[in-house]
Amino acid sequence: MAQTALITGASQGIGKATALLFARNGYDLVLAARQSDRLEAVASEIRALGRDVIAVSTDVQDAEQVQVLIQKALDYYGSIDVLINNAGIYVLGSVEDFTLSDWHTCIDTNLWGYIHTIYALLPHFLERGAGTIVNVSSIAGKVPISYQIPYTTSKYAVTGLTESLHAELEPKGVQVCGVYPNFIRTSLMERAIFRGKDQQDAQSREDLMKKGLSVPVIEKPDDVAEAIWDAVKHQRAEVVVGAANLSNVSYRLFPGFMQWVFRKTLGTKES
Repeated sequence: MAQTALITGASQGIGKATALLFARNGYDLVLAARQSDRLEAVASEIRALGRDVIAVSTDVQDAEQVQVLIQKALDYYGSIDVLINNAGIYVLGSVEDFTLSDWHTCIDTNLWGYIHTIYALLPHFLERGAGTIVNVSSIAGKVPISYQIPYTTSKYAVTGLTESLHAELEPKGVQVCGVYPNFIRTSLMERAIFRGKDQQDAQSREDLMKKGLSVPVIEKPDDVAEAIWDAVKHQRAEVVVGAANLSNVSYRLFPGFMQWVFRKTLGTKES
């Protein structure tokens, strides 16, 4: 019987790349995301690889929708082996320019979205005494980065959630891993939140990010998918992806300099 993986944010970017990689390695899939048309397109690609898949349109901010997702997955397959939390939203701007709604959107997606799936699926894992949870975080969950404070806050929280879950659940047979990529060339930017002193300032931040993501050396969703596969295959507690290792080490050695770099890079007019 094939193993099964449930992936959130599976309609594009890292989630799509991960779903296809796991399918090529013999997994059956449960795909979750808000955009049902894109989700079905990914599901069609997986079926073409000869794997079984169900696609469930889900907003992970809504705990009831997540409960429905998990129940449909368990009803269809009988068991789930791997949960990959990947759905997320990016924000960029001065901290004083973010509204409370921006804060809630970011944290409700990036943190509560992960909590909702873990809360719903954990009883199944504990009953079986087996299961793997992968939380896709960010280097922003290890390095405090200016001008994306709600995002950094959410990712630091995901790091704490992941590490404490690992400490508690490993003796119970449930493996928990955090995956920490740097900026990745994905379509995440199309639903990102950009804020500024005025519309021009907000647009300049969006243009800056698009320009940065066009640099050839920026890693791709496939790189993160490979890191997630490595985490599951080898039961790792943590995987820092590619260039994120450099960012992490640089901050530990030169925190003042790295903070200056972040301010100069992301502060636009304020720099």
